[in-house]
Amino acid sequence: MSARKSLVFSFLDRYSSLVISIITSMIVARLLSPVEIGVFSVTMVLLMYVQSLRDMGAGQYLVQERELTTERIRSVWAVQLGLGIFLALLVLLASYPVAAFYNDSRMGDIMLVIALSYAINPFGSLTYAWLMREMRFESVALMRFSAALSGAVVTIWMAWRGYGPISLAVGSLTSTAANALMAIYFRPKSFPWMPGIREIKRVLAFGSKLSFSSLAAVLAGGAPELFLGKLQDLASVGFYSRANGLVQMFYRLVIDAVAAVCLPWFSKRSREDGTISEPFLNATAYVSAVGWFFCSILICQAYSVVNILYGNQWNDSVDLVRILALATAIGVPASLCHVALLSLGAVNAIALLTVLGALVTVPLVAFAAFHSAVAVSISAVFISVIMASVSLIVTSKHIGFSLLSLGKTLLKSAEVTLISAIGPIVAISVFGATPENYFYALLVGCCLGIFGFVVGVYLFKHPLQREMELVWLKINSKS
Repeated sequence: MSARKSLVFSFLDRYSSLVISIITSMIVARLLSPVEIGVFSVTMVLLMYVQSLRDMGAGQYLVQERELTTERIRSVWAVQLGLGIFLALLVLLASYPVAAFYNDSRMGDIMLVIALSYAINPFGSLTYAWLMREMRFESVALMRFSAALSGAVVTIWMAWRGYGPISLAVGSLTSTAANALMAIYFRPKSFPWMPGIREIKRVLAFGSKLSFSSLAAVLAGGAPELFLGKLQDLASVGFYSRANGLVQMFYRLVIDAVAAVCLPWFSKRSREDGTISEPFLNATAYVSAVGWFFCSILICQAYSVVNILYGNQWNDSVDLVRILALATAIGVPASLCHVALLSLGAVNAIALLTVLGALVTVPLVAFAAFHSAVAVSISAVFISVIMASVSLIVTSKHIGFSLLSLGKTLLKSAEVTLISAIGPIVAISVFGATPENYFYALLVGCCLGIFGFVVGVYLFKHPLQREMELVWLKINSKS
């Protein structure tokens, strides 16, 4: 499958899942209180440390391995299955101490449910990695859509019936089970069911460094909820989690879809051409233009977006959304650095960056959490400045592109963003920062912003112009 066709299926996958996620969030935000969502958020942040070790990078090893033999597949399966069972038992044992530490029994119940998910997950992860390697994104999209839809239905039903935060955990378990069932259907007949250990050292040599990096990344990413949950209250965690989840939609909407294609694409280009500087700069041009546009809309229309999606009980998240959107905008140019380094097998560089990220993030967030959720959001801005700069410098040395060429690429995206931001700013001046008719204000701001975005792409001859023209030609050819 070509890179463009892969991107189409990858975006369809992410967009359909995102629509399901948004609808679920809108409904659940009205059925569960900020405290209940805070309970689930803190629990899941704690479990993310376990999740980062879920397959020791075995799936990503399978994607990038040049010579994939039966014994290596057996070893990947052995790592995934063994870790799934081990981590499930670990979470079971940790459920009571965690609930006691936070003095909330609901956290223990959530952990019991998620533990079962860890045991089921390996039955889906091996096939998923193979489909990614083969760039069969239509099958991946079907798997993910089935999982997202089934989980959403169960979550909403249980929340509506008054089961509280465990509704989200059972929904997650349902998604994992649906994904595993679909994976069994797509699993190649040639894949062995019997695990093996003959090549396990090769798998772990790659995956151990990657898992260490993931653990450091989770430590940094989960610090805000953990510190706010202990130093402030669970309501603060709920407000911050909602704001962060809204801003992170860009990564789910764009970066996840692009990265899913870029990893096998970059790996292939590296094997064939020996360099990925050109595709990396092109991909960065695309995501920076779209990412900065997305963030500008959120900064200007945060009040309207929060009220439409979650209701006015979540208005304390509005300022957090604006600040976190600024932090995300700063980090957008470096959003594909991890994927690029991984495609080259530069796990040492990835480990260095993630450890540095944890060392920078944890103390800053801990200090900010003593004050407020707003202070934690402001700390994210400073963290983004530091980590985006370092990530781009390290990646440029491994890939071989110059920072000057990167600057020229980002300049075009910045010019497009300036034009596209005029519409949302006009909407603020007309309707105000906290409009009464927030739906109409958001509609006007987004429409003007999209119009300005298209004008900016053509006015400054951004690389996205070619992609838009190809889409237009395909539409005309079918009409």
